Amino acid sequence: MATLKDVKVGQSANVAKLTGTGALKRRIMDMGLTKGAHVYVNKVAPLGDPIEVTVRGYELSIRLDEAAFVEVTDIADGQ
Repeated sequence: MATLKDVKVGQSANVAKLTGTGALKRRIMDMGLTKGAHVYVNKVAPLGDPIEVTVRGYELSIRLDEAAFVEVTDIADGQ
């Protein structure tokens, strides 16, 4: 299954599942990345890490290693 790490700039997706465990999973959930949330990738840092996404009406920067634990579906261009 695709992860948030695989979504390109200008694409959006829906969060399907969080695969992390323990404190990492809790931290990702606290950032608003929960099942069913709509995520839009705004931009990527010059060296590729972190990425900036819009989720629940605010901008969030997330590292690629954390984004790999967020499985997504319905990847599409635009918001």
